[in-house]
Amino acid sequence: MKPEDFPKEIKQYIIPEQRGKIVYRCLGCGLEFGIEKLLYTCPNCGQVLLIYDLQFDGLKKISGKLWRKIFDYRRMLTIPALKGIYLYHEFIGPVIPLESVVYLGEGHTPVIEANSFLQKKAGVRFFFKNDGQNPSASFKDRGMASALSYINFLIKNKHISDVLAICASTGDTSASAALYASFLQPHVKSAVLLPHKKVTPQQLSQPLGSGAAVFEIPGVFDDCMKVVEAMSEKYNVALLNSKNAWRILGQESYSYEIAQNFEYNVKDKVIVLPIGNAGNITAVINGFLKFYETGIIESLPKIIGVQSEHANPVYRYYLEPDAKKRKFIPVTVKPSVAQAAMIGNPVSMPRVIHLVDMYNRISGRKNVFFIEVSEQEIIDWELTANRNGHIACTHGGESLAGLVKAKKQKIVKNTDIAVVDSTAHALKFSGFQEMYFENSFPPEFEITSDPDLINTPVLVSPKDLKKVPAPGKPLKKNDFKRFVKRVSEEIATTLNLKTR
Repeated sequence: MKPEDFPKEIKQYIIPEQRGKIVYRCLGCGLEFGIEKLLYTCPNCGQVLLIYDLQFDGLKKISGKLWRKIFDYRRMLTIPALKGIYLYHEFIGPVIPLESVVYLGEGHTPVIEANSFLQKKAGVRFFFKNDGQNPSASFKDRGMASALSYINFLIKNKHISDVLAICASTGDTSASAALYASFLQPHVKSAVLLPHKKVTPQQLSQPLGSGAAVFEIPGVFDDCMKVVEAMSEKYNVALLNSKNAWRILGQESYSYEIAQNFEYNVKDKVIVLPIGNAGNITAVINGFLKFYETGIIESLPKIIGVQSEHANPVYRYYLEPDAKKRKFIPVTVKPSVAQAAMIGNPVSMPRVIHLVDMYNRISGRKNVFFIEVSEQEIIDWELTANRNGHIACTHGGESLAGLVKAKKQKIVKNTDIAVVDSTAHALKFSGFQEMYFENSFPPEFEITSDPDLINTPVLVSPKDLKKVPAPGKPLKKNDFKRFVKRVSEEIATTLNLKTR
């Protein structure tokens, strides 16, 4: 649809203009810094940063009703820069001109309602949001679209040049960072650090295919993170982990899409997410707060963060009911099928504490909850979901397991409608499915395969057949007819099929 065909009252807003005054604000000392150069932590006190639009209150001059109309009509545009997360340009990166936006097809992933069987088994009505249908097959693309658009903006304005984008990763971040950086070649090159033998082959292949320099180091993700943090302080590199506040900004689009998908009625909604490095949950919280402040949504949904027993520092922190007595203690992680969430010291923890407190206060009640689930529950629910029409990754299984437990704990009501985050595509973690079907998990995973969920291929080669086809050696005439007849009969017997 062309802009001139839009309703008169939204024509002036439909193509967003470059505006706003964006700053980094420290969550520790409160100091603000300009965005002309890359910053990840406060130069004064070392705390993490959030991005603030000092002219955000100007967005409140437009009514919530009109904003809804703007976004709904903007979805009809064919302008690439507005087809992804920057559909919500005014809320994500108003200082980024549209010509600097990097769009590779990210965002607006489908929200799929579970079938009746699965909803009955879970005990609640729910939807999966399939973020595995982003370009690199994970939710990380939301943040990378924002971070690389910002870097592109700095390059075009000659604030930086010859950028080396670097990140630590458990798989998905590296795939996304390498993909988006490769789009800006030769101005941007990428390097990724991965924990040795802790990344699935599918995930490892992605940054290699995008041309990134890939380094495997001993240890786990937390060790990789410390290395890239040290490098970002000493060398001229662009850090692309969730410590980068622009990453968090882009991931807010998840909230905006959910609001729009449910026609901006989120009163009875529950958003369930795995925590991992805690960037995504803080982004989702901040996104809903922005839409609430501007009247686009009239209430704040319930948010549930989920962690495995094998990597649960945030859950442990909130076990203490008295906020004054809480003390964050990193944990030593154990092997997990939710591999991307295997993080014992999430860098966004200060953001979690700050934003959870704000969200609960503005909600007027406790509205953010944390749930712990077992490895067994994670993979059993993932496999169950995928047997019922979904493409959930292990982290989608973690979210669904968390929803089920939250329902049992009466955090989720019978009248609630949940949106469960599947952060990546199931194929990225197919190795864990294979281990489950072969019942070959090492003891440290604490997983025992349920025979009802095991599925393996069956070789059909009837013993009474003297001749069977082989590559380059097809059967002919009667031999082939007999082969087709006997194989058909054996399959029919196995499936207990009745003749017509």
